[in-house]
Amino acid sequence: MSARILVVDDQEPNVRLLEAKLKAEYFEVITATSGAKAIEAARKDQPDVILLDVMMPEMNGFEVCRRLKADGATRHIPIVMVTALDQREDRVAGLECGADDFLTKPVDDVTLFARVRSLLRLKVVLDELRIREVNAPADFLVGEAENPAGNWILVVAGDARAGEHLRMKLPSSVQSKVVTDPGLASRVAVSGIDLMLIDLTTSQFDGLRLCARVRSEAATRHVPIVAVVSPDEIERSVRALDLGVNDIIHRPVDSGELNARVATQLRRKNYADRLRNRLDESLEMAITDPLTGLHNRRYFASRLQQMVEARANGGPPCAVLIADLDHFKRINDTHGHAGGDAILTQFSDRLRGGLRAMDIAARYGGEEFVLAMPETDLQQGIVAAERLRKAVAKDCFRLSDGDVAKAVTVSVGVAEVFPGESPESVMKRADAALYRAKAEGRNRTVAAKRESRAA
Repeated sequence: MSARILVVDDQEPNVRLLEAKLKAEYFEVITATSGAKAIEAARKDQPDVILLDVMMPEMNGFEVCRRLKADGATRHIPIVMVTALDQREDRVAGLECGADDFLTKPVDDVTLFARVRSLLRLKVVLDELRIREVNAPADFLVGEAENPAGNWILVVAGDARAGEHLRMKLPSSVQSKVVTDPGLASRVAVSGIDLMLIDLTTSQFDGLRLCARVRSEAATRHVPIVAVVSPDEIERSVRALDLGVNDIIHRPVDSGELNARVATQLRRKNYADRLRNRLDESLEMAITDPLTGLHNRRYFASRLQQMVEARANGGPPCAVLIADLDHFKRINDTHGHAGGDAILTQFSDRLRGGLRAMDIAARYGGEEFVLAMPETDLQQGIVAAERLRKAVAKDCFRLSDGDVAKAVTVSVGVAEVFPGESPESVMKRADAALYRAKAEGRNRTVAAKRESRAA
């Protein structure tokens, strides 16, 4: 996986060394020798990952990281701090200011590349969500998940005592559970958790296999995994990252560092979940009428096209209904648009109440509604139309101010789709039937004439 990497270090030899190693792996490399230049390059070139030195004059890496994460244009870029500092306080400080990882010099090349590839895979997913949701909030802030109350964390260890020891190091604000059986862990994960903490040092089960299983299941593919490994198990750490583990923490596990790494993963997951939810909402809005909650005209047209094509290929009959509220302009003139909207909403509820799961109902425009009914012939369509017409006429409608509207009725035109007929043709015949229902006095159902079928 190729990508653009920004290398930041005030020491030119360090920059050139990292640049050479990355280019040998076919990465595109951008360099900066100061904090200010790093921020400028990040904004201008939008790298996929930033490798950031901590010890720099004028502006150290911690401050650079804080500024990048506070900027909406750069806060989504993963940052790996690469430094000679190896104290627990330094690692925690780096993670708490927004860094995604903290690697100590001299950095093992295999570990570095595994970490970069892992962050790139994650960024590809987030970028895809951000591109699809152009109005996504720029709220990937450092302090957002430092109090992850309500998040569920599943601790998976070889025995209950080791699992409980890890669990006690987690933030008290999270809910957590210890599991020692990997099969049970997979089933619990599917039920909905926010993070898995898996001990890869246990000999009781193959932790890497569990990681692979979690990543292979659609229901758990996006659940963050933090793996506990021994510091000398470089090969196992690299393998874990290649399998999709999000982060690594070494034994002995420091509670402060664990909390910082967990907070980073939960913050990122919450951000991704919001993007996915907004995308789902956007997709729903694209096919839904905002007033009535029914499908809109565009969605109806696409589904009708599918039904028409199925009918042309020997599929079952299907019927189309067009319903129009009678004298709706008079309702608007009398009760205002708020009253008219109340009538439309209640009519939609009555229409929806008579639907089968396979039926497609939509607001076609104004006070006109359409209904496509698969596996329905003309006579069955007439029965459905009459059921709707009677449901509308039977009970009063409530206006927005609570008053009762005078009698509201509906006229319906019904047409059955002929094999080989186009969607435009069947809609035209159903509309002609609706026009006749209006002309003949309204509050009635009229079927399209069969003789209107093309020879």
